Amino acid sequence: MAPKTPKKTTGPAVKTPEKAKASKAAPNKARRAAKAAAETKAPAARPAARKATPVNKAPAAKKAAAAKPGVAKSAAPVKKVVAKKARAPKKAAAPKKVVPKSPPPKKLGIFACGDFVVYPTHGVGRISAIEDQEVAGYQLRLFVVRFDKEKMTLRIPVGKAETAGLRKLASRQQIDVAITTLRGRSRVNRAMWSRRAQEYEAKINSGDPVSIAEVVRDLHRNAGQPDQSYSERQIYEAALDRLAREVAAVDKTDWDVATMKLEEILEAAA
Repeated sequence: MAPKTPKKTTGPAVKTPEKAKASKAAPNKARRAAKAAAETKAPAARPAARKATPVNKAPAAKKAAAAKPGVAKSAAPVKKVVAKKARAPKKAAAPKKVVPKSPPPKKLGIFACGDFVVYPTHGVGRISAIEDQEVAGYQLRLFVVRFDKEKMTLRIPVGKAETAGLRKLASRQQIDVAITTLRGRSRVNRAMWSRRAQEYEAKINSGDPVSIAEVVRDLHRNAGQPDQSYSERQIYEAALDRLAREVAAVDKTDWDVATMKLEEILEAAA
């Protein structure tokens, strides 16, 4: 008796692993084939598209121009070089006419060159010149006063001569009043010497001949009187010298003669 063959069933077929791989590979192959066909067709279409679009011409032209060295760009503007006109030489300026300054006068106000004057802090001097001088950018006119004893020259601005105390020699009447003062009695001051010394120096520097005569009278000492201190002797000699120089200038004599005259008057009054 022959064996029975099994009957075929109509149920769903069971896929094996090999069949599953084959089913997956089939669509992938189809995709790759379509992609390859598209790539082969693209190069042919691209040049046509580039030729059709005029926008891409400018970059291509720029690249071509940059690739060729030595070729100037057509778009660069050309600068025109215009030759400059030669300037005419400037005419030399005509030299300015220098106006010579007028020399300073020989006399200004009450003062003139050669006059004897009295400056309070230095005594009797002589005006040697009147000159113009530039000081700190300002033009000043000055009295040039020469003091022979001190071998000193003093320049005093003309505008400040009066405020500085510069004056002419004392008159004959003022000298007579000073000599009368010398013949009077000395005034004894009981104050401290430092204070009296300041008062004496102030009188000497005032330049007034009568005030100077008071100092000479008060500090004069005879043989029978006590000796003077060193500072008293200095102030006395300074006052006597200042008064003697002015008396000599007024009397037109020498300083020695005027000094002896004043000392005789002091000794006779003692």
